[in-house]
Amino acid sequence: MFDLSLTKLMVLAILAIVIFGPDQLPRVAAQAGRTLRDLRRIAEGARRDLTEGLGPEFQDFDIADLHPRNFVRKHLLDDLEPDPVVPDPDLQTQATTVLAPGETPPYDSEAT
Repeated sequence: MFDLSLTKLMVLAILAIVIFGPDQLPRVAAQAGRTLRDLRRIAEGARRDLTEGLGPEFQDFDIADLHPRNFVRKHLLDDLEPDPVVPDPDLQTQATTVLAPGETPPYDSEAT
């Protein structure tokens, strides 16, 4: 989701120290942690209420399937099977024909 490397995390830490100061930074970090914990709790409660409200018919329903990427992968891409390749016997004989040194290849006026 987020591409955070070590250098980006260091820049964010330095910015946080500059913006909030070293004395307020622990309080802000604790408040951010509580907020994230509360948001996760709310999201989990909503997910639980949704699955309970749908009833027993949708026990195998996964909410992650509603994400567009997962939806396309599950319903469109998983159903694709490669088309069987039927070899053309004429193409095989032409492809295996070896020309003698100095011999010109056959000319096909319809192909050009």
